[in-house]
Amino acid sequence: MAAKKTNSKFMAPVQPNDKLAAIVGNKPLPRTEIVKKLWDYFKANGLQDAKNKRCINADAKLKPLFGKDQITMFEVGGIVSKNIKA
Repeated sequence: MAAKKTNSKFMAPVQPNDKLAAIVGNKPLPRTEIVKKLWDYFKANGLQDAKNKRCINADAKLKPLFGKDQITMFEVGGIVSKNIKA
């Protein structure tokens, strides 16, 4: 039986830009790992909105990355895509 093929493009390490590197570090990482590190940061700093858990509030580090005070969890992937170099 063949091993399950992973999407190598999706798992390929990508380089975060300066805004994203301020949170996840400046070493190349797969997108999945970048998203995981962002969520770890949100949780560690209590940035999930208390009333609406689907919203993430920006702190001083996240404001330049988000470009606004709050995003929804559905916007995280798009923000990662805009702030990486393949």
